[in-house]
Amino acid sequence: MWLKIIILSVCIMALQNNLYAQQTIPLYTGSTPNSINYNMQEITLDEGGRIKGYRNISKPTLAVYLPVKEQSNGTAVIICPGGGYSMETNLMESINIADPFVKHGIAAFILKYRLPSDSIMKDKSIGPLQDAQQAIKLVRHHAAEWNIDTSKVGVMGFSAGGHLASTLGTHFDSSFISNEEHINLRPDFMILVYPVISMTDKLTHMGSRDNLLGTNPFIEKINFFSNELQVTDKTPPTWLTHAGDDKVVDVDNSIIFYEALRHHKVPAEMHLYPKGDHGFVLRLPTEEWMKPLFEWMKKNNWMRDN
Repeated sequence: MWLKIIILSVCIMALQNNLYAQQTIPLYTGSTPNSINYNMQEITLDEGGRIKGYRNISKPTLAVYLPVKEQSNGTAVIICPGGGYSMETNLMESINIADPFVKHGIAAFILKYRLPSDSIMKDKSIGPLQDAQQAIKLVRHHAAEWNIDTSKVGVMGFSAGGHLASTLGTHFDSSFISNEEHINLRPDFMILVYPVISMTDKLTHMGSRDNLLGTNPFIEKINFFSNELQVTDKTPPTWLTHAGDDKVVDVDNSIIFYEALRHHKVPAEMHLYPKGDHGFVLRLPTEEWMKPLFEWMKKNNWMRDN
């Protein structure tokens, strides 16, 4: 009897390992673009023995979470955690989000992007965007190996990570990385969760702007990274969610982006909640708040019913 229980436990563990098999790969195999030769020491933020996040990120990576081949539907999502461009979360806006995607047959990739710093970059404003472009390039490059449909690769971002995700989705016509293979850098869809969208004085999260653009940026830089001003008819379909009482990132960031998408006839769906403040989804069961997201993905054939 005990032998059967042990064998069953081993089988369950093996199945779980297949479902959540992970590898973490460097984002660049050669030199990192836009970099200055400075060995910045990365800081791991620990809380009760669990990694909460990172600071001083200078070596970007991509963590790969793949569903078992039989369950894969070919869709992939690149996740950009938040942190005000001063740190990046490791659990609540990344690993905990990857798991439900994998359970629904969607490959998930957690991007640990470089945090903007004059110490390690020639132009810190484009560093995170370069890493996001490299991430989507890598996912499409490895599509056959990872059982991914190159026409079903999306991006997801939280807070400042939402700014990075929306920057990727509005600046794909310009390549800020080497792309001799001419791999498509446009995400097929965007998922933006209480995102920073604008860099304008009246709307931006000032900490994110200061970290990305500096404390006294030129108006041209502000406009370039105000993604509500960069929407075109080619901007990818977008799903947004935000709380109306968000005291950190004004809900008007999501509203103004939705309006820009609507005026350009880009398919968009927005879910606003009256209360919850910043990070409200992190206090809810993951499958609960992601349910309308999954319904949206099903309607657009990026996900199948289980």
